[in-house]
This record gives sequence, C-alpha cells and structure tokens, in this order.
Amino acid sequence: MTPEEFVELLRPHAERVFDETGIPVEIMLAQAALETGWLGKTVRDKRTGQDSLNLFNIKGEGPTGSVTVDVVEYSKGRKVWQEAQFRAYNDYAESFSDYASLIVGAARYASAMAVRDDPVAFAWELQSSGYATDPKYAQKLVSIMRQYMGVT
Repeated sequence: MTPEEFVELLRPHAERVFDETGIPVEIMLAQAALETGWLGKTVRDKRTGQDSLNLFNIKGEGPTGSVTVDVVEYSKGRKVWQEAQFRAYNDYAESFSDYASLIVGAARYASAMAVRDDPVAFAWELQSSGYATDPKYAQKLVSIMRQYMGVT
C-alpha cells in the first residue's frame, strides 16, 4: 500500500476522532503508519496469525480480546525481545476510537493533549509520556508527518 492509499483509507477515521477530541489528524496517521509499516506489518497473533486490526500497537485486551506477539522493546537504551499481548479490534474505526479514549482519558498524556494544536509538539509529548519505548519515536513521527502530511 502506498502512503497516499494509506492516508485515503484512514483519514476519515482520523478526522472523526479529531472532531471529537482535537487529537491532530496528522499525528494519528503518522502513528498508524509507523506502528503498522503503512499497514504492511500489522500486529498478528504469533500462533494463529489473527490480525488485531490494532493501528496503534496498544497493549492489553481489546473489544475482541488480544493477540500474542514477540516485540522489541527498549530498556535502558538497549533492545530487548519480549512476548506481549496487544488489543484486538473488529475494525479500524474501533482501533481509532480506543486510541482516542486512551490518549484523552489517561492523565499521563495530558501534556500531549495540552499541545494538541501542534502535531510536532504532540509527538514529543507522547514520547516523553512513555507512549513507546523507542527513544527515536517522536523523531520518526515528525519525519513521517513532514514527508507525507505537509507538517512543518
């Protein structure tokens, strides 16, 4: 899938969430692109191959349960392989809605929501709030937003 096709497919979901929460469309699309490799490597159960439809790689139990995956995490700057459970969804709309509930509802992301008018600042606040363990997470999001979504 090309980045253009990806954006065309997922933009309506991101725009709905933006209208409801103010979370920047660009940040949601960039996160989904980064987390899924533009839908080329979605989280699938390592035993059954079931696709989680989890666009944001949120861990835990989702509306349709979870999938088990081996993932790379960063601990003290070092890559570590771990087995983890990721939320599973019925469709992409549900994945977007759950992501929005997490970001808006968790106190740890209040600093990101405080700068929701600035997608670049939002990316850095997500990283500093611990959304992902990758030390280059925000840098990668900003790069995607600048290259594919016209964010300056």
